[in-house]
Amino acid sequence: MSELLLGNEPVIRLSFFLGILAAMALWELAAPRRRNEIPRLLRWSNNLALVVVDTIFVRLTFPVAAVGLALSAQQQGWGLFNLFDLPGWAAFLLSMLVLDLAIYLQHVMFHAVPALWRLHRMHHTDLDFDVTTGLRFHPIEILLSMGIKFMVIIALGPPAVAVLVFEVVLNATALFNHSNIRIPFGVDRVLRLLVVTPDMHRVHHSIHPKETNSNFGFNVPWWDRLLGTYLAQPRDGHEDMAIGIKQFRTRRDLWLDRMLVQPLRGAASNYSINRKRSDDS
Repeated sequence: MSELLLGNEPVIRLSFFLGILAAMALWELAAPRRRNEIPRLLRWSNNLALVVVDTIFVRLTFPVAAVGLALSAQQQGWGLFNLFDLPGWAAFLLSMLVLDLAIYLQHVMFHAVPALWRLHRMHHTDLDFDVTTGLRFHPIEILLSMGIKFMVIIALGPPAVAVLVFEVVLNATALFNHSNIRIPFGVDRVLRLLVVTPDMHRVHHSIHPKETNSNFGFNVPWWDRLLGTYLAQPRDGHEDMAIGIKQFRTRRDLWLDRMLVQPLRGAASNYSINRKRSDDS
């Protein structure tokens, strides 16, 4: 079974990606949480074009994918889990948790370091919040993220199947928790005990820096709760809250060319953690 999954990794990942993207897009049309202010054609065409650019950058830069590196680590005996004889299920679960914690800590770091915030803020300058916002990352951030993930895999030595499942789950939850979908409050309250919901993650995309400096998790909400970065609701309410940051608020800034050069434009101000003083009350 493992060989079958690993041998069809590209097909599995692409199938889940396209299926969940389509499902979330249809859900957004059927039951939107907020009214979008920007034409969908403008945002979607540029956000999806960015996915193509990111994919090309990754393929040209990294000759092996994360799953391939995990296989090499197993064969070479690299990493913590290859030094100890853990049961397969324990290595799988621990790998999923450690990889998710690494993504959380990386996310915090990209908010805390001004040079990294210049890259990451492009994700926050979308003026609406929907499923394509979950795809909106600068290609250099993607490359740095891949490098960090590779270092974690080499140090940890996780099972290759765990890495494949984690990659699929990470893509799926990123699409889910960025979606503009309406989930009943009671259901959301229970769901966010186990997974990051759209209402939980939308707070992170608020224009208010204190709210941007919260809810960093992508898969599970536990790291935010354990490490003190959890914020339940936005102060302006989900329907009225402003999405984005105080820089780059024109529709022209949503175009692909502007997104790609955005790290070079303006000051690295209003980033949420390592700023000199808060402009939030």
